[in-house]
Amino acid sequence: MKTDRFFNNYLSATSLIVILLFIGLFFTLVYSSIPSIKTFGFKFYTGTNWDPTTLEYGSLPFFVGTLITSFLALLISFPFSIMIALYLGEYFKNGFLSEFLKSMVELLAGIPSVVYGLWGLFVLVPIIRGLEMKLVLAGILNVPPYGLGMFTASIILAIMIIPYTASIAREVITLVPNDLKEAAYSMGATRYEVIKKVILPYCSSGIWAGVLLSLGRALGETMAVTMVIGNRNYMPKTIFDPANTLASLIAGEFAESVNKIHLSSLIHLALVLFITTAMTNMLGKLIIQKTSVR
Repeated sequence: MKTDRFFNNYLSATSLIVILLFIGLFFTLVYSSIPSIKTFGFKFYTGTNWDPTTLEYGSLPFFVGTLITSFLALLISFPFSIMIALYLGEYFKNGFLSEFLKSMVELLAGIPSVVYGLWGLFVLVPIIRGLEMKLVLAGILNVPPYGLGMFTASIILAIMIIPYTASIAREVITLVPNDLKEAAYSMGATRYEVIKKVILPYCSSGIWAGVLLSLGRALGETMAVTMVIGNRNYMPKTIFDPANTLASLIAGEFAESVNKIHLSSLIHLALVLFITTAMTNMLGKLIIQKTSVR
């Protein structure tokens, strides 16, 4: 009994520490952001000029860069994630090839982001640069062929978030009752029709929960994006333009903040990113819980 009581108290204390850390981090960011909030107010979110030398701090270009790279990454990764999930959850649940693919997907999630950034810098950027040069020569595109930009960052992010959507989608696909599938087969449905009209509708909420968790991962990614996005503090006009995200700007300028208001503005961005990512993750987990109960 004493051992059980001690173990229960230990678990409760550990959970409380995690909650206190979350609250402490939130209020630390809020406190450090107060100078920026008082100085700029709502203009901080609508301004387009970020210039520490003139004490102008408008963060709209970074919100745009964050949203474009994150949602474009989701758009690129979603078909691959669903195909992997269907392959592992419906077609080949067991076997050597299935286990090998599961290991590879898990390995993608475990690779450090700086490795993705280096691969993108030395392999993907030259490929994108060559593509941009062809489009420019063909008159389709009118941008300098840097190779660095939001499109390159989106491809890197897409590769990084595939394991999250694929893993969650595979789990919910395996939860589809066999009775539903057998009933559809008994009525003459093909496998494609069973997947389209039974499995995917049944798993839709769980799949979208995985997408939301992947979005939270993409919003907060720093190093890989910083290395390939181009780090330019201007409003992007096309997806090929160099830009900055909230995370890449913080990583690039935090150590070189020139004054107190500059530092406070960067922490203000961190606060917004913290809230956005936390809400996205909580929403995704809530959907997963409701799907599991069903």
